Amino acid sequence: MTVHGAATSARARYWWRVRWIALGVAVVAVGIGAVFGSRLGQDPTLVDSPVIGKPAPTATLPNLEGGGAVSLGDMRGQIVVVNFWASWCVACREEHSALVSAANNYRSAGVVFVGVNYQDQRGAAVGFLDELGRGDPSAYRYVTDPGTKLALEFGVFGVPETFFIDRDGTIVGKIAGPSNYQLLSAALDRILAGREPRSRTEGSVQPAPGQ
Repeated sequence: MTVHGAATSARARYWWRVRWIALGVAVVAVGIGAVFGSRLGQDPTLVDSPVIGKPAPTATLPNLEGGGAVSLGDMRGQIVVVNFWASWCVACREEHSALVSAANNYRSAGVVFVGVNYQDQRGAAVGFLDELGRGDPSAYRYVTDPGTKLALEFGVFGVPETFFIDRDGTIVGKIAGPSNYQLLSAALDRILAGREPRSRTEGSVQPAPGQ
């Protein structure tokens, strides 16, 4: 074979490989498109949580302020929204006003909010509430979680995380990441109508400092 013939043959093999690679890329792209296409109309933020459908913990937790304690078990018969938060959590600041508004607006429907302070200093947590405001005491209770025991029972990875408990004491929904009023009201409306809310991820949660 001449040098020219050998070069021609090499070029032919090269372009043959390029065509096969291009074909492979196209096949992969089509496959990915089919997967995403099959999810159109579905919320890509929906997540599963192993605690959904299970009985909620019945722990008794000390109030953040003023002494006394709150028993989740004693709240059976009400719809309970449990929000894990901390003063060092950036997203907790973003969602705070929505939580307070939802607590105040749904109080008459038999909904109570419990804000569980997560791996925080009491003084810093109280300062957070002094700055951003508190919900009505009849609708929003702020508690501490000694030893992070309740957070472990709920399977909390970081804050904020928000859980919905129906009147039977069953965990029926969860928002991982910062909530907003639209999400909260939509979930509560579904529970009040006897339907289960969907679990959602609206952003990342923030682990405690040092974790």
